Amino acid sequence: MRFFDYDLPEELIAQEPANPRDSSRLMVLRRDDSLIEHARFYMLPRFLKEGDLLVFNKSRVIKARLPGIKRNGGAKIEILLIRRLEDDLWEVMAKPAKRLKVGVEIEFGNKGELSCVVEGVLEGGFRRVRFSYEGNDFMSLLEKLGDVPTPPYIKKKVKDPKLYQTVYAHVSGSVAAPTAGFHFTERLLNKLKARGIRLAFLVLHVGAATFLPVRGDIRKHRVPPEYYEVSEECAHEVNSALSEGRRVIAVGTTTTRVLEGIADADGFISPGSGWTDLFILPGYRFKVVKALITNFHLPRTTLLALVSAFAGEAFLKKAYEIALRERYRLYSFGDAMLLL
Repeated sequence: MRFFDYDLPEELIAQEPANPRDSSRLMVLRRDDSLIEHARFYMLPRFLKEGDLLVFNKSRVIKARLPGIKRNGGAKIEILLIRRLEDDLWEVMAKPAKRLKVGVEIEFGNKGELSCVVEGVLEGGFRRVRFSYEGNDFMSLLEKLGDVPTPPYIKKKVKDPKLYQTVYAHVSGSVAAPTAGFHFTERLLNKLKARGIRLAFLVLHVGAATFLPVRGDIRKHRVPPEYYEVSEECAHEVNSALSEGRRVIAVGTTTTRVLEGIADADGFISPGSGWTDLFILPGYRFKVVKALITNFHLPRTTLLALVSAFAGEAFLKKAYEIALRERYRLYSFGDAMLLL
C-alpha cells in the first residue's frame, strides 16, 4: 500500500476555522474524467443537483480532556476520554500513563465531585477506568470540568468551544469532531434546502483513536469500534434516494463508515444502533456513497486510506500534490474536498 504517506508542511496546518466557515476553499475532484476544480465552500450548491441527499453526522463533541491529580500522591494526570464502553466505564488515554496501574484513583475538580479508578491496563498507553461522581449527570460535569479535546497539531487554544462543533451538532458523545461538517453554516444549509437538496442526519460518536497514525502494515491495522445510531427517517431518506437513482453524498469519513458498514449487498440500510469498526482500504466497493465531502487528512491514517479508496490512489495523490502547491489549509480547521 503506497499512498498513505506524504511530506507534511506544518505551516499549512490550519490553527483556526475560516471565518465565515463556508468561505473555506473547496477542491472539486471529478472521478469520471479526473478533472480538478478550485472553488469556495459556499459555492457547493452549484456542484450538486436537485434531489441529491447529503448525509451528516450530528454527533456533538464532549469536553473529553480532563485535568486531574492522583489520589494519595497528588501527581498531575490528564485523561482523554476515547470511548464509552458501558455506563460509567470508559477507555481513555492518560498522560503520563506509566504509573497508572490497576487500582489507582484520580480526582477531578473539587474533592469527591468527579473521580475514576483504573480497572484495566491496555496497550499503547490506554487505560480502562470507571468514573464516580455526585449526582447523575456525567455530561454536565464534563462541561464544567473538562476542556475541548482539539488535536495536538492545533497549537492555538480554542477560545470558543463552539468553534470545534458543527452548527448541527446535537447528540453528545464524540471526543473528536466530524470535521467535514465544519464548513457548513446555517445560511448554506438553508440555501441547499431551497435548491431541492435533501438533508439527513445520523450519529457516529468519533473516538480519538480513529486519527492515530497507522504503524506497520496498514492491511493489518484495526479501527477501534465506534458507536452509531441511524434513525428510521435517515434510513428512509437513504433508501429512497438509492431506489430513485439520486446521489447519496456523505459529509465526512465518519458518515461514510456508518452507511457502508450497515448496508446490505444492494446498498440499502436499516435503522438501528450499534458499533462499527469498518476499515475501508483501496479496492473496497462502495455500495451507498456516491459522492463525498471531506477534509485534507493526516499522513498514514485510516481516514486517508478511506478517501484513497473512494477517489483512486493515483488521482488522490495528484490532488494532494496540487493542494500543497496551491497552499490549501490542512486538517480539522482546514479546507475541503468534494469528490464526485
